[in-house]
Amino acid sequence: MSDHTEDARAAERYAERYDVIVIGSGLAGMTAANVLARSGRRVLLLERHYKLGGLATWFRRGAGEHIFDVSLHGFPVGMIKSCKRYWSKEIADRIVQLPRIKFDNPQFSITTTFNREDFTRLLVEKFGIPEETVKAFFDEAREQTHYDDESRTTRELFDKYFPNRPDVARLLMEPITYANGSTLEDPALTYGIVFSNFMSKGVFTFQGGTDLFVKMLRDELVKNGVDIALNSHVKKIVVENGRVAGVTIADAPLTLKSPEIGGAPKARSPLAGKTIGATAVLSNANLKGTIFNMVGREYFTPEFVAKAEAVRLNNSSCQVYIALKPGETLDEEKCGDLLFTSVAPEFRADWLLSRNITSRTYSFYYPKTRPGTDRYYIVASSNANYEDWANLSEEAYETSKRDLIETTLDALEKYVPGIRDKVAYIEAATPKTFRDYTDHWLGASFGTKYEGLAISRGLSEQIPGLYHAGSVGIIMSGWLGAVNYGVIASNDVDSYLIAAAKE
Repeated sequence: MSDHTEDARAAERYAERYDVIVIGSGLAGMTAANVLARSGRRVLLLERHYKLGGLATWFRRGAGEHIFDVSLHGFPVGMIKSCKRYWSKEIADRIVQLPRIKFDNPQFSITTTFNREDFTRLLVEKFGIPEETVKAFFDEAREQTHYDDESRTTRELFDKYFPNRPDVARLLMEPITYANGSTLEDPALTYGIVFSNFMSKGVFTFQGGTDLFVKMLRDELVKNGVDIALNSHVKKIVVENGRVAGVTIADAPLTLKSPEIGGAPKARSPLAGKTIGATAVLSNANLKGTIFNMVGREYFTPEFVAKAEAVRLNNSSCQVYIALKPGETLDEEKCGDLLFTSVAPEFRADWLLSRNITSRTYSFYYPKTRPGTDRYYIVASSNANYEDWANLSEEAYETSKRDLIETTLDALEKYVPGIRDKVAYIEAATPKTFRDYTDHWLGASFGTKYEGLAISRGLSEQIPGLYHAGSVGIIMSGWLGAVNYGVIASNDVDSYLIAAAKE
């Protein structure tokens, strides 16, 4: 069967109109699509890339021999409940705890299960903080809500309980800064809510790898009747008479000639060049890209546009993917599951983002992480600024990527002696890579800062039928945040569809 015939048959599967079109297959987009489909809605899920998952995805290298998750995926225990409720028990049952979270820096070297009980023990025994102070801090952090004062900063919260203790701030802040880009100057409530979730029961991951996770999600989507179209870049969200009317899909995917993605042409979407009607559209794309690229500022009030322009984008990251040779192993006791390292004398968010990398986080993948394989993998990650990479010449860019790889191997030698002799395959990704794959402005790994949440939630007030879900506002970041925001947005969409049907 020719590709042309297959494309023609694929096109026959799609309708000319849907109840809702979801743009982007990150976890928020896929979850919203699944919840809406289970509610009986006709759903079309569009993805500009050639595979599902957004930043929660995976790739193969070495003729398929090596499988890498694109980032370090750790999430709180609440992911089990959310997956069981909004996806399936089979998916939830594969979520397991990472027992060894390690920190190694000039101020301390510790191993923790990353929960409140163990953090309390460490702060009392190793850092000499009175137990009643630790309890009061954790209680206040847990009690914070979206309705609290947004003017108090995380630095002020730390100074209240741990004045002149930069080592304590480092322990409690550094992993959160890595995880979602938050800083000491962000609202304290964002830290309290995120950290309370993560430290309650520890850090968890999906056993079997992201490739299996995404496959199981796709199977659920298909089972529930979601139509999925890959390589489908949305050129325009159509607005008619002040309401959402559908989307127009570009003639060719944006990834077609991207040098970051190898330059190989991708399959043309069977929906390329078509306009598909919908009562509602839910964007899981970058918030600013949704407003200014896919819709257009002319459809929003000047006041809303001004607030949207003022939303700060979050930082990006660099990754180095390492596959060990057959027979090579890792020392679990020495490496742990997640290892937060730094050579900086103290914690500073600007140092975490600097091209002169001082802090790296390693995720170690053992055979138990992906049952069925005997291979060991390492993903090294560091926070980064898009501007440091975007404007380099092609030669300078490739030189910088090679330097990123070499300096990572140098740093990793401390934990995996002789690492260079153990490597079977190695590759690096930069903020530019994330920009080219996801179309996120500035390659933002976690969307926007806190103020983006109000803009995301306010889209439907500007244009009825337009919704957004994704990584915004720090609170709604990471796997669990994305899933739960997808649920919230799907409920909003469903309410709108009910009201629209009565008109």
